[in-house]
Amino acid sequence: MEGGRPGGRRSAGVSERRLWSGAVLLGRSPAGLSGRQGEAAPRRRLGRSGGSCAVRGTGGSSAVSKCSAAERGYVRDRFVRLLAGRPRRRTALIHRGYYVRARAVDHCVQDFLLKTRSHPRRQILSLGAGFDSLYFRLKDMDLLHHTVIYEVDFPSVVCQKAALIKRTEELSALVGDAGAEGLGVTTAFSGKDYRLLGVDLSELPKLSAALDEAGLDSEVPTLFIAEVVLTYMESSRSDALIQWAAEHFSHACFLLYEQMHPEDPFGRVMQQHFSQLNSALRSLSQYPDCEAQQKRFFEKGWTECSVMDMNEFFTHCIPEDEQQRVQALEPFDEYEEWHLKCSHYFVLTASKGMEPSWTPLLSNVAVPPHHGPVRLAGSVSALACAAQSEVVGLRRYGHHSALIKPNVILTTGGFGEENGHHCRMRSFHVLTKYAGSWQTRCVKKENPDQGWDERLYHTVSCLSDSLALVVGGRTSPSNAALGMLWLRFPKICNDSDPGDVTVEPVSLQPAAEPAALRWRHSTTEVIFKGEKYLFMYGGRSAVQPVLGDWYFLHVPEISCATIAVEGPVPEGRHSHSACSWKGGALIAGGLGAAEQPLSSVFLLREAERGFRWQIVETHPPLIPRYSHTAHVHDGKLVLVGGVWFHSLCVPGITVVDLMTGLCLDYTINAEHLEWPLMLHNHSSVFLPDEKELLLIGGGGNCFSFGTHLNPNPISLNLSSILTSH
Repeated sequence: MEGGRPGGRRSAGVSERRLWSGAVLLGRSPAGLSGRQGEAAPRRRLGRSGGSCAVRGTGGSSAVSKCSAAERGYVRDRFVRLLAGRPRRRTALIHRGYYVRARAVDHCVQDFLLKTRSHPRRQILSLGAGFDSLYFRLKDMDLLHHTVIYEVDFPSVVCQKAALIKRTEELSALVGDAGAEGLGVTTAFSGKDYRLLGVDLSELPKLSAALDEAGLDSEVPTLFIAEVVLTYMESSRSDALIQWAAEHFSHACFLLYEQMHPEDPFGRVMQQHFSQLNSALRSLSQYPDCEAQQKRFFEKGWTECSVMDMNEFFTHCIPEDEQQRVQALEPFDEYEEWHLKCSHYFVLTASKGMEPSWTPLLSNVAVPPHHGPVRLAGSVSALACAAQSEVVGLRRYGHHSALIKPNVILTTGGFGEENGHHCRMRSFHVLTKYAGSWQTRCVKKENPDQGWDERLYHTVSCLSDSLALVVGGRTSPSNAALGMLWLRFPKICNDSDPGDVTVEPVSLQPAAEPAALRWRHSTTEVIFKGEKYLFMYGGRSAVQPVLGDWYFLHVPEISCATIAVEGPVPEGRHSHSACSWKGGALIAGGLGAAEQPLSSVFLLREAERGFRWQIVETHPPLIPRYSHTAHVHDGKLVLVGGVWFHSLCVPGITVVDLMTGLCLDYTINAEHLEWPLMLHNHSSVFLPDEKELLLIGGGGNCFSFGTHLNPNPISLNLSSILTSH
């Protein structure tokens, strides 16, 4: 529903507790395009390039995304509809991205208002404000005592906004007595505590003159807000603006929100997206991370500066009950893209001349948790497995790949590209290794009418050369009622006859089916008293966001068996890894109940009367991660890819010696590949004789930067790292 006003207009003596209550978010609209791409593109591009005209009109689309988030209850903003017009639905991922951005701005703006409430005058200068409703929400809450808000954007943008305000009674009434007479040619609209100016931010002399004309006072506390603005300017111009603000204003605060980490796989996709929009991220190469941005502000005259990525902000600056509220608002299953997006955006606050110092990002965080060193032991080179530009049928994520016979890999399900369309995948895919190279084989369905149900995030357990069991999965985040399937292989290729493969899906209605209504879980073969069982653990369901239960399925009849389990119970998780070892199961990492990556490794091992959980200690501690895959070879646990919150690098290969606990991290060298290698939502198959690891598929909808899918399988030779320790 649309967030409404929580009550009547608040009194002038608003208390500190009520000001911090969070009833209204003071964030601004996200930069974005129309449709799914609500926060991807810039609202404006600064400077005199040909691309600027095409971007100036996207502020309306940003307001539409903001309106959609308000409709779903992420934020409360009764003015956004007046500025956005007809609401259009965005995705849950866009809603979350907008929410955390708005929450960060809200957090900092409220802190500024609190810390300066005793001053007789104060100012907020919003750079590139677009169709933001910040002024109207602050005014409606009666928080603008002795405060003037200045908004600056391109003349064409502010003219549109001014026209909207003039013809909308509720907006114009809040501004009050309006008029531009005597305030300079750049002022499109004004009131007692509001100025709307049309000027190009990259032309600093004109900007300074226009603000002087509009009455901006360089001697009173001033908050500058720049959301996804400076990065579209030439670095020399944005640097000059930052330095001008520090030198020209005696009591200044700066709030900056924009992108970072341009060179990792997600960052490359992000950069490519903006380049295709003719809106390149100009400052990223010079200021690629939090540390560089912080150094930038110190060098430009600011005396205090704090910065954190949006994963840190969400985790440490938003109360747990509010996190839980947002996480429960609507069905959601795009955790990887959510966390990757948050790791590629930051919020920065800087100040000078403020007493006391303005440090809103340090109030709840003593030590940033994600910036410790990663001790890399080396690297592994990634090689494409096919000479052709793309292996048709393997552009997918959320799938499962299984070795159904030596050198024969079956891939099922997932979301990807089929017949030129993005969809849930209906086709099976088989890779065979013949004459030393991997080749695609045609897959035939024995019974075309018995179709695959297009599931994602399922498991496939091979019980023989001709039979596999599919467990769980989903079609949509609100529908996981998919149960189990048999996959039979009446005809399978071999080394002497690398022909076609026939796959026959067969519905299965065992007594254990209700336990299988989950996804992002694991199914691992274990041995108890000499008999085989499938150990199904964790995952999530349409009702429970995290599951911590488990079931033993007796093979071959696939019936639930009751087996006692002792020891320290792992916390619930999904998107973890699991693999068989010494008749038991190794569980590593995953995403916990608070949507935080886990670092724990557990071994489920056979005991006298059942099984027992045992914690596997690692040193140094395993970096928390999820959406990875895992294999065991010769007493070594190999973790592949995934997502973590560490800001300095992306997950590659981690090897844990299960005898000593030694944990070593290796990067994956993908410089020879022609595309950004996304190592999440992938599958992997390990060939122990060759010590070859095959990475298949992976990727996802990279926030609103478009869908990126790895086109080819990737081969990693792990011989050196599996014998090095």
